[in-house]
Amino acid sequence: MANKHYGLPSLSALASFEAAARHVGFKAAATELNVTPAAVSHQIKSLEQELGQTLFHRHQRGVELTDTGKTLFLAVQRGLGEMSEAVQHIRESAALKGVTIRATTAVSSLWLTPALAKFWRAHGHVVVTQQVTDAPQPADDCDLIVRYANMSRDSGACQSLFKDHIIALASPNFAAQHGIKDLSDLANVPLIQLHAEDQTWTTWPQWTQAFGYNGALGEGLHVNNYTIALQAAQDDMGVVLGWELLTRPLIERGVLMQVLHHRLETPQDFYVKLRRNAPANAKLLRDWLLQRARKAP
Repeated sequence: MANKHYGLPSLSALASFEAAARHVGFKAAATELNVTPAAVSHQIKSLEQELGQTLFHRHQRGVELTDTGKTLFLAVQRGLGEMSEAVQHIRESAALKGVTIRATTAVSSLWLTPALAKFWRAHGHVVVTQQVTDAPQPADDCDLIVRYANMSRDSGACQSLFKDHIIALASPNFAAQHGIKDLSDLANVPLIQLHAEDQTWTTWPQWTQAFGYNGALGEGLHVNNYTIALQAAQDDMGVVLGWELLTRPLIERGVLMQVLHHRLETPQDFYVKLRRNAPANAKLLRDWLLQRARKAP
């Protein structure tokens, strides 16, 4: 169909002409366009009739462009080349569309950042900006949010990542020195206490009471950052509560160990929330994180 707005012949005829001119033959053009040589010949004949000009000299051994054909070929190539550059630019812009993702310091350092390192190896074209904060923030200023909270109270596109268990951790050296065998032993050792803006954290009294222990508990270092709390435990400063799954790398490295067999399922959910109208790459990252979380033992 001719493009009347620009006064052009059929775009399919121009495409057939460009391919035939570039290959200097109808057969090769037909192969590229996945049509028959007769179809290419028909398109070019229609184009010649519309223009009132011969575009190819036909010989027994093949075809060659006329002077008019050469002029049209250069113009068509120039136009298609500019369109190709524009399309490539659009594709690259879409591929480089940034994705912003937010998490707390603890979730970022223990789970999200290691996960993103693997994501980039598989999807290096996606630019990810990670926002790390322990203070409440607006939910609509980034594409993805990884939260530890009650997902049922959140609105929007929320999907559960995983549930974890809360365990008591200490450095191997601290554990050997204090010989913690039972919950009552926690009365005689320093317990690292977390006091953060995020009120979803399970406290020592809540954790021990879940197992029926209401006795005394030891005092210890008070911090407002969970990463610092974990570091303090590694430095032999006391016992800390930790997410079993998230602290597994520290346990496997031997810098922390579980000192009691008690495991309390987290009362909150680890979940990811996708902002409305988020770019396609944000959905790609969300789906990848969900898949990775499901594979976690």
